[in-house]
Amino acid sequence: MERAPERDTRAAADFAAIRVEFGLPGEFPTAALAEAEQTSSETVHRLPRRDATELPLVTIDPPGAKDLDQAVCVRRLPSGFRVFYAIADLGAVVPPGGALDAEVRRRGQTLYLPDGSVPLHPPVLSEDAASLLPDQARNAVLWTIDLDDDGEPTSVHVERAIVRSTAQFDYATVQAAIADGTVHPSVAALPELGRLRRGLAVRRGAIELALPEQEIQPDGAGGWRLVVRPRTEVDSWNAEISLLTGMCAARIMLDAGIGILRTLPDANEGAVHELRRTAAALGLDWPEEMPAAELLAGLDPAEPTSLALSTDATRLLRGAGYTAFDGTPPEVTTHAGIGAAYAHVTAPLRRLVDRFATEVCLAVAGGVPVPEWVRTALPELPSAMEASDRQAAQVDRACIDQVESWLLADEVGQSFAAVVLRTNAEGGEIFVTEPPVLAKCRGAGLVEAGRVRVRLVEADPLRRKVSFETE
Repeated sequence: MERAPERDTRAAADFAAIRVEFGLPGEFPTAALAEAEQTSSETVHRLPRRDATELPLVTIDPPGAKDLDQAVCVRRLPSGFRVFYAIADLGAVVPPGGALDAEVRRRGQTLYLPDGSVPLHPPVLSEDAASLLPDQARNAVLWTIDLDDDGEPTSVHVERAIVRSTAQFDYATVQAAIADGTVHPSVAALPELGRLRRGLAVRRGAIELALPEQEIQPDGAGGWRLVVRPRTEVDSWNAEISLLTGMCAARIMLDAGIGILRTLPDANEGAVHELRRTAAALGLDWPEEMPAAELLAGLDPAEPTSLALSTDATRLLRGAGYTAFDGTPPEVTTHAGIGAAYAHVTAPLRRLVDRFATEVCLAVAGGVPVPEWVRTALPELPSAMEASDRQAAQVDRACIDQVESWLLADEVGQSFAAVVLRTNAEGGEIFVTEPPVLAKCRGAGLVEAGRVRVRLVEADPLRRKVSFETE
């Protein structure tokens, strides 16, 4: 499917009502800010750490990002690869048990709204002193991972370090540089390793869905527009480095018998059976011996059948959560969507749990006991993170719904082209291609993956509701 053209909102608007509705926090408490200011002034923290400023690390993030969690350097060795992955060290700047720690635990994660984020940490840390900004010496947790020629890890080491990022890139810039042969040496080996890791992911049974990712952008006139964000290969390769690190962290914690994992139970046979029925109805050939991951990885995202099957495949990814353990092995140790045991450790500026999982890995690697403040917090983290994830998903959806209704408020009665994603007794779910809108549709004649003309029957900005009916 071609990328839908951008479509501008009609007037300036903000998301204040959503902030109020979901009770999103505003300013940080005075005591928390004071702690952040104090720790941000410590250019070299008291904790022992290696001087790794000689590593030519670079960051790859969305354009304009300031909360930079990760910096990477990938080297091709005579045999295999070496990955240096530096992660912002929040354990060094958030005093356990203090006012800042309490506020960060309350927030759970950074929430991104189109008119400004609700940060997990005060900007003096998240966008400055703790962020891996270019040309700045920063406290970091440095992962060094060696891999063989097939992309499988052979050794893992994690330690505290001082690093200095040498450049800040975005995904499109790196993709273009790879295409024209001017890519930075620190990520010149990323395409080769990224492809190897992606192939291993498919063989592990990792599920990646080819669904349109709606993104809200300013329209330049005080309003907003919706676009479908193109996902570059660099997005996927960079994500594989993060996933690799998370899998290594999970292995460290499982071997030590203490930690917190991101888990997802295997899909039950009924879910897979229903997906096979959908594939057959769509006319897709799915050999009995082929895993779902392999089928989904081979789909063309531009095809309506891919959108429909990927929408239905979300049934395979239900039940994600967090599993903390200390002594007793957890019942569920793997994430079915990744096909391996996995832990969050690569985004501590933006996600609470990463700080604690990282401290477990550092303690185990250093041969010292896991800090008591970490051990005490582990049982509380799953419910805190699940509540935070729920709120983040609701806020994201509310913002998209709001912009969709703003965009279409003057278009009620108009006709639109759409692809049918899913059907039900009342009608189904559709993807309107211009503007890029996901919505419910009533009426007969809807067939999954079919192209239809639909009429807009409601676009209510107050209720953030959009609905269509078949023509």
